[in-house]
Amino acid sequence: MTELPETAAFVDPAHLLEAGPSGFVRNLERLLQHLGYEGVVNVDGPGDKGADIYATRNGERWIIQAKWKQSSNVGKDAVTEVSRALLFYGADRGAVITNRGFTSGAKSEKNRIEGLGQQVTLWTGESLVALSQDPHFFQQNLPAPDHRPYQVEALVALRHDLGSRRRALLVLATGLGKTVVAGEVLAWFLRENPDAQVLLLANRIDLVHQLERAIWRHLDPSVRTQVLHGQERPNALTGVTLATVQSAVTYVRSGYRPGLIIVDEAHNVTPDGDYAELLDLTTDARQLGVTATPWRADGYNIEERFGEASYKMGIADGIKMGYLADVDYKLYLDTVDWKAVRSLSSNNYSIRELNSKLFMPQMDEAIRDHLLDVWNTTINPRAIVFCQTIEHAERMKNLLRRVGNWALTETVHADLTMRDRRLNLLRFRNGDIPVLTAVDILNEGVDIPDVNILCFARVTHSRKVFVQQLGRGVRLSPGKNAVTVLDFVTDIRRLKAVTDLGAAFETGQDTEVLHMPGPGNVTFVENDQVGGFLRQWINDVANLDSEGDQARLDFPPI
Repeated sequence: MTELPETAAFVDPAHLLEAGPSGFVRNLERLLQHLGYEGVVNVDGPGDKGADIYATRNGERWIIQAKWKQSSNVGKDAVTEVSRALLFYGADRGAVITNRGFTSGAKSEKNRIEGLGQQVTLWTGESLVALSQDPHFFQQNLPAPDHRPYQVEALVALRHDLGSRRRALLVLATGLGKTVVAGEVLAWFLRENPDAQVLLLANRIDLVHQLERAIWRHLDPSVRTQVLHGQERPNALTGVTLATVQSAVTYVRSGYRPGLIIVDEAHNVTPDGDYAELLDLTTDARQLGVTATPWRADGYNIEERFGEASYKMGIADGIKMGYLADVDYKLYLDTVDWKAVRSLSSNNYSIRELNSKLFMPQMDEAIRDHLLDVWNTTINPRAIVFCQTIEHAERMKNLLRRVGNWALTETVHADLTMRDRRLNLLRFRNGDIPVLTAVDILNEGVDIPDVNILCFARVTHSRKVFVQQLGRGVRLSPGKNAVTVLDFVTDIRRLKAVTDLGAAFETGQDTEVLHMPGPGNVTFVENDQVGGFLRQWINDVANLDSEGDQARLDFPPI
């Protein structure tokens, strides 16, 4: 008798029962990927119209409703809801999936709906086990990207440091695959320690869920994952746990001791607080910090926690080596009051005072017009406009919608539900939405490689935010090799950050990344007289980009 393959851990009936409704949906997401579904997106939430998961397989669009049950079977209402969802989403096929079974009424409703021309599948808990054991459908290994040479070098360096000093730090610019490298570290550790517990930390719940989905392709199906945060608290933290630090530290206080801890967005680590307490209590664990932007406004150096960076590569080097899109950087200095510049002398102004005297407000209409000029000369344009506030993002959305090509412009910000943010991002990736206006919600952890126009409208001076937002546009994708950036500068510190980026291309000396000489492709569009003067003055001012609003500066006569 032929022995069946082992059941995938994430569809084991006991695990699904313990996972609860939300965990059940996520485990189905993972299963669908192993069954060859693509573009798997969780759309569960208020107003989902009966859909929990949207996915495609063999060119067909699927709508799936997940029904977690403690003991009872699923009735006909769930099948009716999927039928309605098929119409709402314009999908080709529907499915109701449960960890239990279906009533006779549900099966009759399925037959009725199929008689009307819709295709609906019913999967039971037994079906999930059978699918995970069927080699004709179930892929043991999810498709993984080819590792770039620098990623291999980074992995070797991280393994060495985690082995020798049990601490490591990876600094890779957005788009260079820091999560891929971290996932390979995780896979290596579990191969060496198959029974170990692993903890991955993120600073927001949405990033916790995103990180869980990102690591699945690095894990064997025998490894379970679960999330831990204020809304979900699993009974056991076996396998890999993805958590917010605020929730994880309570388990650590109670004795939870993972063998490996990976801190995503490690620039959020401070010398005290929850991160510090958790890491201090788990000194026997190997600890890895991962970030694209290691700088902190308070001056704390995260290398004090994780040790000297094991591997670094920034945006400038990624572009020069061909792993990130070229940047055509248009720095608009028509907001600079040149008359004010001429009248300024050594008055020991604070940065706040200097900004108020130096920069004139840029009207939203002018930003729209500049964006439209670039849009009309870009092949397959897709744009993100970064705004200062939610109110500004909504105002810009409404303004841009008046332009014919941009009638479907949408926003992404914290006031939207998680479901609406996901749907807007999905529609943007699919090309249904031409422009997104956004606030800080896109700074960390969002993959939107097709965007080829970035517009910084009324942005802050933050160097970290600047690099994070620029990183949204430099990912490569088929047919894209460059991103155009429109920067309407309103802070003297922003000029310093952009000047530093330009210098990194011109000299190959980016002070924050690996030093590698090579050609650059950052161009600046500016008033030559204003730009030349400001560049020279900026070069003479030390630490300008790290100073606060109240720092006082001498602005010399011209």
